[in-house]
Amino acid sequence: MASRFPNGPRPQAFQPPQGELALLAGSANPQLARKIADCLGVPLTPCEAHYFSEGNVFVRVLENVRGRDCYVIQGTHQPVNDNFMELLFWIDALKRASAQQVTAVIPFFSYAKGDKKDEPRVSIRARVCADALEAAGADRCLMMDLHSPQIQGFFQVPVDHLYARYVLCDHIRDMGIKNLVVCSPDVGFAKGASAYANYLGVPVVIGNKTRRDHSEQAEVLEVIGHVEGKNVLIVDDFTISGGTLISMAQVLRSRGANDIYAAVSHGVLASGVASRIAASEIKKLFITDTIEPHVDELPENIEVVSVARLFAEAIQSVHDRTSISQLFPDRELG
Repeated sequence: MASRFPNGPRPQAFQPPQGELALLAGSANPQLARKIADCLGVPLTPCEAHYFSEGNVFVRVLENVRGRDCYVIQGTHQPVNDNFMELLFWIDALKRASAQQVTAVIPFFSYAKGDKKDEPRVSIRARVCADALEAAGADRCLMMDLHSPQIQGFFQVPVDHLYARYVLCDHIRDMGIKNLVVCSPDVGFAKGASAYANYLGVPVVIGNKTRRDHSEQAEVLEVIGHVEGKNVLIVDDFTISGGTLISMAQVLRSRGANDIYAAVSHGVLASGVASRIAASEIKKLFITDTIEPHVDELPENIEVVSVARLFAEAIQSVHDRTSISQLFPDRELG
């Protein structure tokens, strides 16, 4: 994907249509935030978050942001509730400091998994979080690979939805893997897998799995499509237990697949999962840097691909009030 920053940061003579851009890093994604700032050619706005012994969090912006266009980068991965509350406090602090606009940049929105009422007497957690972000004062949100794109409809403020598949596919294409097939682990991600396959220009096959409870363990039952003698790329939006990827890889191997790769937008990776993936049939798992740090050290067959430039280009587009859809090379495909 061509960069919008071929010659470094934008000239100082450029006058943005909004207040001066301010980029803040919460405590959830400091490394990603620094990479985004480097791509934009701007410094991170000084700020601090302090956690007291009983768990209370205190945040403070250490620079004047009055009238500025502010972007706070704070994912909601583990510890999920601490990171989410910190994000709310950053938004409130910026609004009370008279920021012109506050955009919540959420690389991984954990509660996106709670997007429906599919059992009696349960909460639609993603909707509750959306209400909380708006109540705190967020003017818009910038997120990557929501579990369900329709979650954008939970918000009354604009939500810009980015897709990691472009960055992951570009990286995989550069590897020159021959005879490749994209595989969805289940019918629920079939549309996403088709988007990967269309962008790579390869066929797609679909897995069939069942999940009987909330144990985060899934059973892969069958593969719809031909994989014998093929190199296969399993794709999904996130993995926590690694069970779906590992089971899918085993089934693909039993169906005669050659090298098996996997690519997921968010490598949540609970404790012990990295070692299980290292011992699995997966030759290489590609994840992005939306989550940091990981619970365990990553083995050699897990590779992190940065999405910092994509976030930087999206932030610049929002700041300049230009179209974000230009960042989607296959947007004409729908």
